[in-house]
Amino acid sequence: MAKKTAPVYDFPAPQDNDTMIGHMGTVKNFMDAWNNRERHPIHPVWMLTGPRGIGKATLAYKLARMVYGNVGDFFIIDQSRNIDKDGKPKPDGKEISVYTVRAMIDKMQLSSMSGAWRVVLIDSLDELNKAASNAILKLLEEPPEKTLFLLVVHQLANVLPTVRSRARVEKMHPLTISELRDLCVRFMPDSDISSEILRLSNGSFGKIADMKRIGGDVIYDDLIATLQDSAATSADLMNIAKKIAPSPELYSIILDAIAYFGLADLYPCATRALVDINAVHLEPETGIFKILMDVKKCL
Repeated sequence: MAKKTAPVYDFPAPQDNDTMIGHMGTVKNFMDAWNNRERHPIHPVWMLTGPRGIGKATLAYKLARMVYGNVGDFFIIDQSRNIDKDGKPKPDGKEISVYTVRAMIDKMQLSSMSGAWRVVLIDSLDELNKAASNAILKLLEEPPEKTLFLLVVHQLANVLPTVRSRARVEKMHPLTISELRDLCVRFMPDSDISSEILRLSNGSFGKIADMKRIGGDVIYDDLIATLQDSAATSADLMNIAKKIAPSPELYSIILDAIAYFGLADLYPCATRALVDINAVHLEPETGIFKILMDVKKCL
């Protein structure tokens, strides 16, 4: 029998995504402030906060395009533009350097002052290292005239209080099941998205996209079935661990499985163990295997 080929999904990056579903409260708040800016100056710093994968960056890009209108200047700080001290690309996915921020500030100082609005978009503020955060803070203390800052934040607790105090914080909420279904129809029209996957996503379409892109939904089903199987061996659990290990975005399905079986007492220990996989440089499959063995012992 021929092996079934997994579908290939092409999810647009936030800057290329024209589909915006949900978050109408945040959109209204911004539009009210923008449309009344002549009477009441708009706050120059907007912080879009909320869980990963709910559309914060997509909304930030939509607002940015409206404000600078292809006439003003648009400056972006993110991992893909990260540089080292020599100005060489360094998109390592860990943190955004102060050199990246300084380079953006230099470009701002050289940019045209035609009177058009300028936009600075940072995706995300959580990823700035301490020096980079301090450099942004200095910029926010006296924001340049007619410059709007759009700051994407996944964990508000990770942001320096001094930076947070200079921003208008817009708390964006997880998407509803209905909104998630609409996005699935738009981007995965031929896929079967189960109610279980929608529930596991916790309102994050980004999590659904990650799950479908790397087959996480199938791996999750295998994980549950293996844990439920009284005849499953340690070799079977290691097999599952090897499937999960290469994709850190899948690690959360272990916690989902713990919740599925109602093992609340195990949840904190498993959470710490997953963090330790990166913190103490454990072999991922070994660390995951140990957690799965602990789960199995509790069933």
